[in-house]
Amino acid sequence: MATRIDGKALAAKVKAQTAEAAKSLYRRPGLAVILVGNDPASRVYVTGKEKDCAECGFLSFEHALPEDTTQETLLDLIQELNRDPQVDGILCQLPLPGHLDEEAVLNAIARDKDVDCFHPYNVGRLMIGDPVFLPCTPAGVMEMLREYGIPVRGRRCVVLGRSNIVGKPMAMLLLQQDGTVTVCHSKTPGLAAITREADILVSAVGRVGLVTPGMVKEGAVVIDVAMNRNSEGRLCGDVDFAAVEPKASYITPVPGGVGPMTRAMLMRNILTAARNHQAEK
Repeated sequence: MATRIDGKALAAKVKAQTAEAAKSLYRRPGLAVILVGNDPASRVYVTGKEKDCAECGFLSFEHALPEDTTQETLLDLIQELNRDPQVDGILCQLPLPGHLDEEAVLNAIARDKDVDCFHPYNVGRLMIGDPVFLPCTPAGVMEMLREYGIPVRGRRCVVLGRSNIVGKPMAMLLLQQDGTVTVCHSKTPGLAAITREADILVSAVGRVGLVTPGMVKEGAVVIDVAMNRNSEGRLCGDVDFAAVEPKASYITPVPGGVGPMTRAMLMRNILTAARNHQAEK
């Protein structure tokens, strides 16, 4: 039976380390969170991030805007936060209402406050192997591998999904640790034959039951990034957990796996931003 990777416990450890490190700064790090509209899931995420900030001793500034907020109003707020010396990181909760230009909004966030690592500058730094910030979910996965002593160098790694948020940066981080990486997506033929070669399989597609035992190599490390709901309304990932667990060597559960680590790595990015800002003074 596979070892379950406990993301919740590791996230608590990372946040405790981050809180301790922040004590050496001359002022508390600050995160500004922008929430546009009344999406219930987004509200839960924002509340969770504010709780994480409190645990780490950070300041948090919430800016809740109505659904009909204009592009101009939102961009004006971002520019105000870009200039605010108390704000080290800016996070605009996605998805945004359909009438707003998501790309323009994310690009307006100052690159030194882009703690989600979405700005083209920070994506480019990641690509060349000299990042300022690490994308939170992929960084959380890498932290899990380190914590559990799972080597990446020389191993075959398969990433399911090619999103800008998870799939692409996940592939880059694995590659930078000397993994041999294949990225698969909806147009990839013969998917199972490819995934069966993986020593490390990371799934970030968002499809319930996508990864079955027949797609997994005996003894593989299986990382489930997805957050779905099954027909009974319960949280689950892409992996058929009960069926795959006996075949894997390590596996992440959903919930309690990658999700808490995403939030913990965001706190680490805020600390990085605060250190950089205070070093400039």
